Formats: sequence, structure tokens, C-alpha cells
Amino acid sequence: MRILVLHQFFLGANDPGGSRFNELTRFWSRRGHDVTVVTGNLHHGTGRVDPRFRRRWVAEERLADGVRVLWCYVPRSYMHGYLGRFFGYVAFMVSSTLATLVYAGPQDVVIASSPPLTIGLNAWFIAAIKRIPFVFEIRDLWPEFAIEMGVLRNPILIKLAYALERFIYRRANRINVLTPAFRRHLTAKKGIEEGRIIHIPNGADLSLFRPGPKDNWVREKHGWGGRFVAIYVGAHSKANYLWQLFDAAEALREHPDILLALVGDGNERRQLAAEAARRRLPNLQMIGAQPKKIIGDFINAADVGVAVLKKVDGFKTVYPNKIFDYMSCARPVLTCIDGEARRIVEEAGAGLFAEPEDPRAFRDAILKLQADPDAAARAGSSGYEYVKKNFSREALATRYAEELEGLCGIRRLAAAEAKT
Repeated sequence: MRILVLHQFFLGANDPGGSRFNELTRFWSRRGHDVTVVTGNLHHGTGRVDPRFRRRWVAEERLADGVRVLWCYVPRSYMHGYLGRFFGYVAFMVSSTLATLVYAGPQDVVIASSPPLTIGLNAWFIAAIKRIPFVFEIRDLWPEFAIEMGVLRNPILIKLAYALERFIYRRANRINVLTPAFRRHLTAKKGIEEGRIIHIPNGADLSLFRPGPKDNWVREKHGWGGRFVAIYVGAHSKANYLWQLFDAAEALREHPDILLALVGDGNERRQLAAEAARRRLPNLQMIGAQPKKIIGDFINAADVGVAVLKKVDGFKTVYPNKIFDYMSCARPVLTCIDGEARRIVEEAGAGLFAEPEDPRAFRDAILKLQADPDAAARAGSSGYEYVKKNFSREALATRYAEELEGLCGIRRLAAAEAKT
């Protein structure tokens, strides 16, 4: 099967960030499928462009696992405000569509991973031209999230966004949702038939994230010593609202043996670093983005993994991938995200919930984990067993491929019947 993936935020070999499709495509390629990824050449978190791809509209690369990647132009304006981001999405629509039509060759199925919502328009057009089925994957509910976050306010643009959403949903052969809450939202509020929805969630790459010793090189290099370390690994963006961790550090100021470590990058990191310098918090450390291959060492060096998002209703529907990464390293999870994220942590017995943007609740949860290391260790072990059983990325990739194979088989059968 020839699989075409449109995903603006696919990662390079050592890029930081969520690597869902890096792992899925690797497994598909190993299974014998021919996989082509069309992505943007600008890293959405750091704003960097690989020197090999600068000043090029399209650059082609063959990864070690056999996946073919077409890196397409995205302007640096993407990193400068909402208008710049919008132009970045539009530029990628144009560059990726042209790259696909000129360089991608014949395909059997196309997957578009959203956000941005606009990528569904690319996929529909390409699927129509190539006469292949189209799968639309929803990682976040747009435009709802954009409206709740205050990114999308203009009533005309909101109407246009909802119109685009309806257009894409009606034309996708299948819609993949990452959480059960997304499925309920589509069936109850959007009128999507249950039979058109599949559910392949986020998961864990157990070959990359695995339990390891706490006293490793990370703890030594960054001077953590014998402190109790709560680690946040991920994007530093408006959606994550890491300002709440600064308030939590303030609430923990009287506990110098506790450290909050923030690992990652994003469009708010500069402002966050300035705030850290202004507050002079001795128990908060900002480390910056790290290559994906060593993130497991950072998580293993910590005592607890932290997941936070801004307190808006839309985020009650998501599974942040960092939760699975923490579980894969057998570290207890402190989630400050209500809804699906809380449910999965509690169902796994993998840690604690604290109300989002409530520094006292965060402080109390951290102190509880610190005070009972045996209970924390049991939570870590429970989370590890749960993720192995239910969220192995390899098993999910196999399920996804089977869904695609079935869809392509249905399409071929319908075409054959039409000829008879």
C-alpha cells in the first residue's frame, strides 16, 4: 500500500516535539508499505529550518527507516503572531499541494493530520485529483480550540472556519479521532455517522521511552542532586500556559528540596525566561529543547512527570502524548488537565490530578508524592503496565494500517463493481 501523509509538523531526525507520525510511518515502512510524508521545513516550536532545506521550495529526503519526506516551504512569518501563522498555513497549503502533485507519484490513500484545519483542503483536493480515499485525522478540535483560546475572534472568520470544517468532514472517507471525547463531539454536535469514525489514539514508543535509573547523567549535568524533581517536557506555547508552573514554584518556595524542571521550546519561551529571571525562583529551572532520543533520560532522572494545559473546556477532550511518555518511563504523572487526560491517569492508577491553574492544588499534590515514595513508585509501575497493554505505538500503527488497508480494499471493490 502506498500511503501519503500530509502533516505540517513532522519532525526531523533530532528535532524536539511530539513524534506521533514519525513513529507511525516508521512502523508502516517496516511492515512493507511505501510511505511518503509531505511536511513543512520550519519547526513549529523553535522556528528553525534545517540548513539543508533553506531557500528551497521543496527538498526531498529518504529517512533511515525508508520513509520518504518532502520538506516544503513555510515562511518565517509563521513564528510572528496570529497573522503570521495564518500566512504560514496558507504558504504550506500551496507548497505542499504543488510538491505532492509534482513529486509524490501514485498513491493509494492520503491522510491529513490537523491542526491546521486548512490541511484538510489540501488532502481533499489531492485525493480528488488522484482518485484515492482521504482520511482526516483530528489531533485537536478546530476551530473550537482556536475560539476558546482567543486566537479566532472575528465573527466572519469564525463562520468561514466552521464552513471549512463542514466541507472537510463531509468529504473525508474516514475521520480518525485521538480520543473518545472527539468521537462523541463529532457524532453529537457535528452529525457525523459513527461508521465513518475510527479511533487510533496517541500512544507510547516503548523502544524510545523505557524505565531507567534516576541517578543518570541528566541529574548530574543539571545539578539536581538529591532534590525531588517534577519535570515538564513539551511545548512552551499559549495552549500549555506554563505560567501556572511559575505560580506553583512560588507556592513551593519554602521547599528548597523540590525542583520544577521545564524542558522544551516554543513561541512563549522567551517571555517565560524573562519571567523566571524577574521572579528569581530558586526551585524552577528552564533547560530548553532536547533531541527526542534523549528525552527518556530526562524523564527517568525526574521523580514525577507533569502535564499542564490552559484551563479551557476544549482541553478536557485531549490525550497529551507526554502523559504516555511519562508512563513509559514508569514515572508517576501529575496531570493538571481535567477530562480525558485525568480519566486515563486515574484509570491507570498512574498518578494524581490537580486543578488546572491552581498553585495550591499543585503544591499539595507534589508534597503528597514526595511524602510517600512507595506510593509514587507503585503509580509509576501501574502506569507502565497500563501503557504497555493499551497504548503501544507499534500496536496502534498496526491497527491504523489495517484500517487503511480496509478502506483501500473497499475503494478497489467499488471501482471493480462500477466497471462490471
